[in-house]
Amino acid sequence: MAWNDKEMEEQPRQMICRRCNVPMEKAKTGFSYLTFTFHTELLRCPVCRQVFVPEELVKGRMSRVEAELEDK
Repeated sequence: MAWNDKEMEEQPRQMICRRCNVPMEKAKTGFSYLTFTFHTELLRCPVCRQVFVPEELVKGRMSRVEAELEDK
């Protein structure tokens, strides 16, 4: 069966851990900066526990939180 562009867009992309070659799963993940900790749900390898942090999160929310904490 051939896939057209529209069908490809509708299929959810599954992230695979490069190290373990297994699908990554959503998991509650904690981040610490200075003395503060926050949690968010991210993709994590169930074997090696490596976390995938999307660029949007790094440049968006994490950057804002970092700036706010440093201003205090």
